Order: sequence, then C-alpha cells, then structure tokens
Amino acid sequence: MTAALESPMQIDGRGPTPGLGWLGIVRIGLVQTSLGAIVVLTTSTMNRVMVVELALPAMLPGALVALHYAVQMLRPRMGHGSDVGRRRTPWIIGGMALLALGGIGASLATALMGSNLPAGIALAVVSFLLIGVGVGASGTSLLTLLAKQVAPDRRGAAATIVWMMMIVGFIITAGTVGHFLDPFTPARLVTITAIVCVLAFLLTAIAVRGIEAAPGTAKVGAAAQAGAAAQPFRAALSEVWADPKARRFTVFVFMSMLAYSAQDLILEPFAGIVFGYTPGESTKLAGIQNAGVLLGMIMVAIATSRGAGGRRRFGSLAAWTVGGCIASAAALAALVASGLVGSGWPLRETVFLLGMSNGAFAVAAIGSMMALAGDGPPGREGIRMGMWGAAQAIAFGAGGFAGALLSDLARLLSGSAVTGYTTVFALEAFLFIIAAVLAARIGISNMSKQEVRPRPGPVAPNRLAAGLNGR
Repeated sequence: MTAALESPMQIDGRGPTPGLGWLGIVRIGLVQTSLGAIVVLTTSTMNRVMVVELALPAMLPGALVALHYAVQMLRPRMGHGSDVGRRRTPWIIGGMALLALGGIGASLATALMGSNLPAGIALAVVSFLLIGVGVGASGTSLLTLLAKQVAPDRRGAAATIVWMMMIVGFIITAGTVGHFLDPFTPARLVTITAIVCVLAFLLTAIAVRGIEAAPGTAKVGAAAQAGAAAQPFRAALSEVWADPKARRFTVFVFMSMLAYSAQDLILEPFAGIVFGYTPGESTKLAGIQNAGVLLGMIMVAIATSRGAGGRRRFGSLAAWTVGGCIASAAALAALVASGLVGSGWPLRETVFLLGMSNGAFAVAAIGSMMALAGDGPPGREGIRMGMWGAAQAIAFGAGGFAGALLSDLARLLSGSAVTGYTTVFALEAFLFIIAAVLAARIGISNMSKQEVRPRPGPVAPNRLAAGLNGR
C-alpha cells in the first residue's frame, strides 16, 4: 500500500500519469514544516527577545530579517546548481543544514548581545546570511522537486498541503517553544533553538530519503536535459529571461507578493487607530485573516483537483490565480471604504475575505509556478524556479517596510492617519489588478512538455495544449 502511494507513476483510468502519490507529497511537506519551525524562531522569537528583553532598537532585527531576504537573490544560481547535478535532494538537505546552523548561530548571537553587543551583531549578520542561503537552497529545490514529480492535476492540492504543513510548523514550534522558554534565560533560548534545529534537519533528511530517482534512471530526455544543464549560469539565466512567459511571470510574482505583504505591518495599527481595537482584538483580527488564508488554500485544492470523472471540479489554476488577485483587490478596496465609513463597517468580515482571497491566489500561483517550471527547455526547471523565488523574496523583504513607510509619508502629507493607511490599501489593490492582468496574459499550460504522453484513443492535439487557460 505504501509503495503504491509513493510510486512515481500513478495509475488512473486513462493510463499512467507521472507524479508523486499523496504520501510522497506529505513527505515533501515535512521539509516545509521543518523550514517553518526554524524560520519562525529567528524572525519572531528572537525578534521579540532583541526588542523586549535586550531593549535594542526594532530596526536591528528588522535589518537582519531584510538581510535574510536579500541574500535569497542567489536563488537562481542555486536552482542552476541543482539543474547541473539533475538532483534536488542534496540541495534540500544541504540547504536545511545551513539553515539549522544559521538558526543555532542566531540564538547564540542573541544571547551574546546581552554581554557584548558588537560581537553579537557580527555573529547575527553571519547567521542570518546562512539562514537566507539555507532557505533559498532548500526552498528552491523543494519547489522544483514538486514541479518535476507532482502530476498536473494534483499541483493545486500539493501546494495547499505543503504550505499548510509549513503553517503547522509555525504553530507547533511557537506553542512548544513558548511553553519551554519560560522562565526566560539566554542559555535556555540557545538550548531550545539547537534542539529544534537538529530535529528539523533530521526530519528533512528522513523525509526526502529515496524520494528522488538517481540521475540516469529516467531515460526519456536525459541527454537533452544534461546538455541544457551544462550551459554556464549566465547563459542559462539569459535564456530563461529571454522567454516572455518566464519574464512576465517573474514580474507577476514580484507585483503580487509586494501587494500581498505590504499590509503586514499596518493592518493591526489601522484597526486600532480607526476602529478603536484593543491589542487583544487586533491580534484576534490577524487570526481571522489567517483563517481566511487557510480556507482560500483549501478551496483551491478542492476546486482544481480531479473529480471521479477525471475532470476538474471547478476552475483551473490560472483562473484561480487571476480571480484571487481580483478578489484581493476588491477586498483591499473595501478596506479603503472602511476607513471612510468608520466603526459601522464590518471590518472582521472584510479582513476574512481578504485572507481568503490572498490564500486562494497564493496557492494557485504556486501551482502555476510548478506548471511553468517545466514549460521550457529541459534542464531549466531549477533556474526558472529560482528566478521566481528570488522575485518573491525581494518582494516580501520590501513589502512590509514599503507599506509602513508609505503610510507614514501619506499620513505626514495629509495630516490624517486614515488617509495614510487607506492610501497603502489602494496602492495594494492597484498592484493586484496589474498582477491579475499579467497572470491572464501568461498562458500557463496544464502539462509540461515532458509530461505530455500519448494515451489510448483519439485525443485532439489542441486539448493537450489547452492547459490552464481553459481554451
């Protein structure tokens, strides 16, 4: 039974379909759980310790987190490295090892800041560089592995499973570490972080063991893939960037993720200043938004998976990507209206709809990313995924800071806090509309070129090429 679930060739009523089984997808999701467990310690717990317990300026952890995003510009180079080797698991394991070392180093740096601030900051810089490289290497190769081994009709569900498992990693780590961290001491922080990092690395190594075939196992297209991968990095990157579809998708990822992350630092203050929410109430508002995100992800997983008759239940990944962007823009426009109306507006319901729209678009976009990774010359999946991952990381690193900065500037110029916040919400809505237009123009195919196989019976060629556009 286990072998059948994990088999790289799943059998359905129409013939063989390449792809991991559900158990294999869950195993890869365990890597995201491990990644989330370490990242939440470095970006949340240590952030709080630096600001509260050590009374350091908030810009210090902010700069360190921005550094870990900035170094992920190396993702295309890492993706090319995995293309050359034609294996992803060594990069996943190696990236997780660097991430674990960076996490332990960050905890040591935080503890050291209490007695020797310059030395602690220097160690933190090195540690957060390792964290960024580790996240980039493991995350890029993990998504590439999913793109290569998950069947097209399972991509939406696979993206949902993997991302929900990362959120599970956030939740479990935050709850468990929060329990054992009190009463707080720097030594306790280092000990608990080291335990989490070692367990995360071991879980990753076990999860990916044997999940990827050795080079040369798949004979079809192996020579073409090897020849393409052997091309130098600069030439390979130029070739990928010259593809209009890949270039447009890169811009789409940047625009949509910039819009997605710009409200991170201003939504709760907006609720407090405009609607009079207490800190506890605004924290619950964030929980409502996250619940909406999860529901949006689940909706896409169900809607884009195959029903009993082999047909999609409702819509394609491309349609959900475009629709999620438009719905996110509409929800942000509603937030702009809420600032004008004030306390009578249903803020909780609006934030829930924003979360649901964001979750739907994000998972659909990740599924589309998997489809597009193989929609080009063989041996380029890693560098394509790395280019999009770099765009996402840069957008996330800039989004929160840019949103907070723009709201302050608009507030300063207008003399109104409401105007400051609603200006940012309006700009986010505009970015989502641009992202929707870009997504609609991309033309994502449902099956990569390597996945299109002849099947018994007459099949119209245009149906094979129709893809996610629904044409």
